[in-house]
Amino acid sequence: MARIEHFNNPNAPKPNSIVVAVTVFVQDEQGRVLLIQRTDNGLWALPGGAQDFGEYIAETAVRETREETGVEVKVTGLVGIYTNPNHVVEYSDGEVRQQFSICFRGQYVDGEPTTSDESSAVAWVRKDELDELQIHPSMRLRIDHGFTCRAEPYIG
Repeated sequence: MARIEHFNNPNAPKPNSIVVAVTVFVQDEQGRVLLIQRTDNGLWALPGGAQDFGEYIAETAVRETREETGVEVKVTGLVGIYTNPNHVVEYSDGEVRQQFSICFRGQYVDGEPTTSDESSAVAWVRKDELDELQIHPSMRLRIDHGFTCRAEPYIG
């Protein structure tokens, strides 16, 4: 399903849903962050997705990372909560979702980066390589917050 990101766009369609979603900031032993290139919009992003019924939110983070990247992680903390009402995602089925994403900090446990139906590429990326990739500003904010290791989680 295709998606269009609207960010601070006064002509964006009005949202008709909010879905609890997660992203996961995880680094390897070299300090690189795990990113995917999304199949639905081609942008680079942290792994993540929507919570399923019957799941604890930390289980969502572990499952989505495994499904999208082939990498097993353990949730170790919180980078932030991202709820900007000026960021909506328009899907081809008519859903227009207002952003609500909890970004967790994860610790690498096992596995090798592997693509999936949702990821056309999976890579460990150095901080100095980020500017070379197409990353949505909202996602880049989460990645930057993950690298800065803030004392308190971001709430915004």
